[in-house]
Amino acid sequence: MEFAVSGNALKTFARCLACLSRIGNELVIQASSHQLAFHTLNSSRSAYQSITFMPNFFDVYTVSGAQVQCSVLLKAVCAVLRTPTASIDNLTVQLPNSDAPKVQWTLKCYNGMKKAYWITCNVEPDIQHLSLDRRRFPSNFVVRPRDLNRLLSNFQSSLQEITVIATEPTSLPSDAASEIGGKAVELRSYIDPTKDNDSTLHTQLWIDPTEEFVQYTHSGDPVDVTFGVKELKAFLSFCEGCEVDIHLFFDKAGEPILMAPKFGLDDGSGSNFDATLVLATMLVSQLQLANSSEHQQAAASIPGQNGNRTESQAQKERRRMNVSEHPSDHTRVWSELSGSYTTVF
Repeated sequence: MEFAVSGNALKTFARCLACLSRIGNELVIQASSHQLAFHTLNSSRSAYQSITFMPNFFDVYTVSGAQVQCSVLLKAVCAVLRTPTASIDNLTVQLPNSDAPKVQWTLKCYNGMKKAYWITCNVEPDIQHLSLDRRRFPSNFVVRPRDLNRLLSNFQSSLQEITVIATEPTSLPSDAASEIGGKAVELRSYIDPTKDNDSTLHTQLWIDPTEEFVQYTHSGDPVDVTFGVKELKAFLSFCEGCEVDIHLFFDKAGEPILMAPKFGLDDGSGSNFDATLVLATMLVSQLQLANSSEHQQAAASIPGQNGNRTESQAQKERRRMNVSEHPSDHTRVWSELSGSYTTVF
């Protein structure tokens, strides 16, 4: 296996490796005649990322045999690219044969310097492969990286998990009669209930997808997914560096959420590289927990009434519209993030 990359493709290649290093520790390289694939899996097996490159992404790309695969430490690969890409003429990666113990990485710099690195292949590589059809996810949205960064800036930087709640878009106006009318998506900070959270800021952000998203698709009952913020920000930085939108696909709590770059090519041609990030989500739905808590509070406030009573039509309607009866006691932020209506208690 041998491939060489230079110019703008080298910058993209370096961004790919930087993103992979923020997800896992081990880089699995799988090369065939039709593509080069990089895979990584985090230690808790809750995040998996795959990046594939077409042969025309590289200046030189050759593979001997049906498929070559090996595994190296991402920490060692990132050490190779400590040299600024602006000073690198080209990068060449060589693996003499499938049984070779080391992969050679060679940098040719504009100042005439040549740097060669030999990275040892892992003796017992943890090679995993995950394939998910994006079409199987009923809900998805596309957002520009700068807009998602702006939305996430409303949350504490120490936040570890975030919940996305999706409902059907409605035609209700965003007026004083409805605090969150017309806003079909909610971002909510997830706080572990088993920990002491007295000093933690709870934030809820209601979003009108027509204002903040490039594309939004959801139908049916409200759904929610809770997943890690660290991996989201890593992939967000990658998409922002590549100047592409980020596409999120999801189903419901307990099912994985998939992220991919949205290249926005209208002529039907595909990009010469692609990336996929798959994150595990929490099994317990935050919507179900909220509804259960509301029912318990209502039963306790009405003495003698059956706790298993049937929901009123008004409650069903509110659930369908996803209008929260109890907005956050700490922060209420509308999708108009210019500050036209922001209340902080």
